[in-house]
Amino acid sequence: MNIFPHHSEILVSSFSCEEVARKIAAVTKRVNYMDYGEYSIESYRFNGEIDTKRFRLSLLIKRADSFLPLIHGKIEPTSSGCILFLKYTLFPSSIFFLAFWSFVTVLMAVLFMFYDKQWLYAAACLLAGTGNFVFAWVYFKSKLKQSQMIFHQMLSLQEKS
Repeated sequence: MNIFPHHSEILVSSFSCEEVARKIAAVTKRVNYMDYGEYSIESYRFNGEIDTKRFRLSLLIKRADSFLPLIHGKIEPTSSGCILFLKYTLFPSSIFFLAFWSFVTVLMAVLFMFYDKQWLYAAACLLAGTGNFVFAWVYFKSKLKQSQMIFHQMLSLQEKS
């Protein structure tokens, strides 16, 4: 069981794997960490890397957002189109800091409980750690809905007639 914010979904498309990869590539800016150049935010919707069978994307944003979902996707062909397996997770650095501060708050609670016998401080530490996780899940879910909406619109799973 994963305690960190995550979500997964399966999408079915009548498009071929190559067409889906092309649609995703059309709205995705390839990540170049050494490039600080300006680009039009309207022309791209995502940052990431795309292969014909896999991709890794995140929403393109102007300000840093620690709880933005990272979309891991896998595209598999079917007889009448393709299936997309999507997994939304936090970025590895966000998971690290959430785990680090959770560990610190639990450690402080244990020290307050057993070393100083300060039950109120121990409870405050546990409450702070729990609040941190609740905030992470709630904020991740709101950003997840935004990412899903844009991804589904971009993909437009069925051809328009």
